[in-house]
Amino acid sequence: MYSNDTYKILLVDDDIPLVQDIDNALRREGYQVIAAFNGKEGVAAFREYNPHLVLMDIIMPVMNGMDACLEMRTIDLLRKTFIVFYTDRKEDYSQIAGFNAGADDYIIKPVKLAVLLTRIKAILKRLKKVSLEPKKEDVSGIQIDRERYVVIQDGKEIVFPRKEFELVSLLHSSPRKVFTRQEISSLIWGHEIVAKNRSIDVHIRKLREKLGNGHIKTVKGIGYSFEF
Repeated sequence: MYSNDTYKILLVDDDIPLVQDIDNALRREGYQVIAAFNGKEGVAAFREYNPHLVLMDIIMPVMNGMDACLEMRTIDLLRKTFIVFYTDRKEDYSQIAGFNAGADDYIIKPVKLAVLLTRIKAILKRLKKVSLEPKKEDVSGIQIDRERYVVIQDGKEIVFPRKEFELVSLLHSSPRKVFTRQEISSLIWGHEIVAKNRSIDVHIRKLREKLGNGHIKTVKGIGYSFEF
């Protein structure tokens, strides 16, 4: 079983009072917390402490959150770490850029502290679920290696960021089953989709770019399915 004190959370934000408030709240819940105050410090702490989750702002001095996320995602040994942007940038293009940079989730400030803690707990539950899943699945010639976060297609390994990997794994787990957008959002992001949220569309497009257009089918107005 996992207890809160087994989880390490890295906070990266130049808003020192906000970091202190979140740090105190997380510690009261039993989490281990590391704080950094710009993207460069965040990357260094990421390498040193190997956190389970990173909660990071976008607009910061020295190195912004997007660049920090991109650099974090180049570290293969830490590919399983969840990276979540917590920012007041609410534009669609900022959210799309965040997911393209390798983020697993995107939370728009301000959020009440109790709600933020609930979101963090939901994200960490997904980490626990992934750790307990079987290592490999092989359906329709495409093999899912859950431990290494790779998909093997025609003998070729394809590396996916965490969120793309979780999405292809979900669709692949029940070929030809139509997963609604609401199901996908709840199972992968841990919450319901909101209006103008383009994160699912971004990730579906990325899957098609890597696997080819023949595997992911759009069921208009409903959702997506994995096809042979």
